[in-house]
Amino acid sequence: MGVGLMLTGCKPDLTQANALAMIQAKYDQTPAAPINITVDKQGLGQGITAKLWSLTKIYPNKYWADYTLTPEGKKAVKLASGETIQWRPESNDDKNFTVVLTTTVANHFKAKDIKEITDEVGGTKGAAFTEAVNLDGVPDGLQSIAHNPGNKLSTKRQASFVIDGGVWKLQSIN
Repeated sequence: MGVGLMLTGCKPDLTQANALAMIQAKYDQTPAAPINITVDKQGLGQGITAKLWSLTKIYPNKYWADYTLTPEGKKAVKLASGETIQWRPESNDDKNFTVVLTTTVANHFKAKDIKEITDEVGGTKGAAFTEAVNLDGVPDGLQSIAHNPGNKLSTKRQASFVIDGGVWKLQSIN
């Protein structure tokens, strides 16, 4: 039957499920990576509550402080500056100051919410989808911080597919 399709010029169908599976397979083949999480003033408090870090020093200006990672925090995140979060806002009301933590857990992106497959120029097909950060294995407290403003957990992407040997294959992700 496949030979008959090729001889008649018909292309096999590309379903959303098949397209999503090809995209996810590509992500799964890519090396897993840690996630950067931005921590603002709200997240700083959440991290204390989750016992990821503890207050170790308050400076005379009363808004600078140092927070040391707890043993649980050391299992969850890495800091560029060692084991201490150096909180240095410009004022007590500074809403723009943040620090960036990197998770110790490395994960693959997840593909989801694929849209309708469209025909494109040259016989290719395309589909928009959402590329999402995977928080599997990240402690609950850190997951809560990751959902705060300033963190981007998903991105809209476009996948292109091409016929190769009578079978649809993922060509690119943009």
